[in-house]
Formats: sequence, C-alpha cells, structure tokens
Amino acid sequence: MIVDVYEYFKQHPKYNKLVGDDYLFVEYKCPINVEEYQLWTDSHLITYVINGKKDWISSDKTYEIKGGDALFVRKGVYSTRQYFEVDYCVILFFINDDFIKNFINENNLTSTTKNLQEHDQIFEIDVNDSLDTLIHSVFNYLKQGEVPKSLVEIKFKELLFNIILNPRNNKIKQYFTSLNKTGKANLEYTMLKNFQYDLKMEDFAKLCGRSLSTFKRDLKNYFNETPGNWLKNKRLDFAKSLLTNSNLSISEICYESGFKNTSHFNTIFKEKYLLPPKQYRLLHKKT
Repeated sequence: MIVDVYEYFKQHPKYNKLVGDDYLFVEYKCPINVEEYQLWTDSHLITYVINGKKDWISSDKTYEIKGGDALFVRKGVYSTRQYFEVDYCVILFFINDDFIKNFINENNLTSTTKNLQEHDQIFEIDVNDSLDTLIHSVFNYLKQGEVPKSLVEIKFKELLFNIILNPRNNKIKQYFTSLNKTGKANLEYTMLKNFQYDLKMEDFAKLCGRSLSTFKRDLKNYFNETPGNWLKNKRLDFAKSLLTNSNLSISEICYESGFKNTSHFNTIFKEKYLLPPKQYRLLHKKT
C-alpha cells in the first residue's frame, strides 16, 4: 500500500500542524518500531530532521538525513527507511506549485533554468544558521496550537527566501523558477518517473497537475494510447527488463512493476511476450 502522505497528515488529528490553502506544516514523531513504507504526495515537501536518522529513496538515488539535515522533495512516489537507534522527529513543510509560482512572481525572482527533465527528484538543502533558527521558531509555533494564517504564510515565505538566497541551494532556485515557466507539470517526465507504482488513475492525474479527464485526454494525445494501455505496456516492459537484468523473484518483479497480483501479471505478460515470465527469464536472462 502506498500512503498519500499529505492527506494522511492533513486529516489525522494526532499531529501538531498548521494548515493553509497551499501549504501545510506538520511536526511528526515516529517511534522506533515503525517499519519502512512507501509514500506519495502531489505537493512538494521540505523535511527538516530534529533528531533521528532516515533514508529517502527516489527512483535513482538514496539520501540519508540525520538531525539538522533538510531535503526538498518534489511531488512523486518515494520509499523511506528508518534507523532504529533513536526515535525520529521531523518538521514537514508541504507546498504546492501555486504557492511557489506566486512566491517567484511576487518577488520577481529569475534564474537560468534547465529543462525540467534535468532536475533532481530530491534536493539536499544547505542548512545555515539563519535557516536553522527559522525552522526552530516554526517548531515553537507548532507547539502553541492556533496561529494566525497571515503569520504562517510569512514564515513560509521567509523559509523559501532563506533557502534560495543561499548560493549553495541554487539548484532549488533553478527548479522553482522553472515551475513558473512550464505551466502544467511535465506529463512525460512525471509518468516516466512514476509509472511502476501502484497508484490510482486519479493519483497520476494529481501528480501531473490535471483533472482526471484532462489527464486522460493529454496522455492519450501525447503517447497515442489510452492511459490504461500505456501504463500496462510500460509496466510490462519494465518487468521484462527486471527479468533479464535482476535476480528478483517473479512475485517481487510483479509488485516492483506496479501489478497487484502474480496471476494477473503472468497472464498479461504471456499475452504480450508469448511466454510466461519464468520461461521468458530462462531463455533471455543475461549472465
């Protein structure tokens, strides 16, 4: 199961949080015995570790963060892995594209940007003294409970300023300004990064910044396939690659490719490649 982490924290009464239209602050304390899990979010996320240690795992890289470290995590699907020596406490800052775009426009911020495809999924944030002080002040606000919405927005914008005015965080600034130029989320990039995850069609639409009907229309126009067929074929191609290039079991490959059960996976794999996965591997496995 993949957890919609934004909705989980927004709806759960247990956590200290401040909620706005385009943002969410959360204090999250994770006990030692919590296992690793997979999550997705259609909002971007800044995570700052108060204490403890955890890995954030994207499709192409693993980031280890400990007390005093921070990451900017783009919307998408991720896995996390906790280290069990100590409880994990973190402040999470969720922001959507509109908040970032308005921030960029209000302050006339510009930067030399690259194509969206060249940006990382996760950015390591250089935490200087001023950013560290600001985050701990927000931590204190969370403990107070009800805080005026205007003050929360000021703190959020101050947080973004602290990040992008630090030259060591220039890649994040470039990403922010690229959002202001690209309009809707890049459909091809988002789908190629996330097709192998077992998300609902509505969730894929959210990740792409579109309504469900617009998402289906845009994807069909771009890839010349219905969303259902495109996802099925991409997942089968991915599964075929895992069969020939990895030592994962058939059931592991099934779930890693986004399929829900092995019997269905075996059936549709044979329909496309004329052999069930196990026999295909025996014939094509690379030594």
